[in-house]
Amino acid sequence: MAEEMSIRVNFSRPLPLFPLPQVVMLPQQITPLHIFEPRYRQMLDRALDGAGQIAMAKYAGDPGIAEPNGDQVINPPLRPAVCVGQVVQHEHLDDGRYNIILQGVCRARISEESEPSEDRLYREAILEPIGEDDLESEQADGFRDWLREELGHGTLKRLTSADEIMQLVVNEQIPSPILVEIISFALVTDDTTRYALLAEGSLDRRTRLVQENLGGLVSLIRKAVEQKPGEWPKGTSWN
Repeated sequence: MAEEMSIRVNFSRPLPLFPLPQVVMLPQQITPLHIFEPRYRQMLDRALDGAGQIAMAKYAGDPGIAEPNGDQVINPPLRPAVCVGQVVQHEHLDDGRYNIILQGVCRARISEESEPSEDRLYREAILEPIGEDDLESEQADGFRDWLREELGHGTLKRLTSADEIMQLVVNEQIPSPILVEIISFALVTDDTTRYALLAEGSLDRRTRLVQENLGGLVSLIRKAVEQKPGEWPKGTSWN
């Protein structure tokens, strides 16, 4: 058993897999989802009869690519790291579809995957937890101090969400390891980096990865500020 955010995950039993091509959900993240495919409607029916947990997975490649003979790949391969999510709110529509709110609970890795069967339309897997974070981390505490400075007096103060994020940074009721998770999904937008954060069990390495990513954002903002009006780098945004 593993516990995070007072939500227990039973790793001795298989969990349903819900793969998406681009979305990488991280622990602590709240994600709204619309469930409409019959196989995943069945998945939600059964999950809500139990603990209400599913594992958010990511395809290993493009799920739209066909086999060399032209046949569509029914169950494309998945990347090993997943995020176990808890359904914290759901709406079951009259036609069987679902609107749900999923909260990321913890990192895990696919240990043994089971393909769909005649009775079960979706994939499921036995998972193993990734990493066991310490409650205290000098690296995470240092990142918090860096954020406080950058958001208060540095380049990140230009973010439209700077004040909102600063409220989280100065809130000592939020432990630094949890703050790292929140910043990860709030400010890191690159899917490759987000997956690396999902697959990394070390809190210190995740903290360094997030800070390096934000360091790149700082550099981009500085370059944009140095441009003359009307000469902003194409695609630049920090909202």
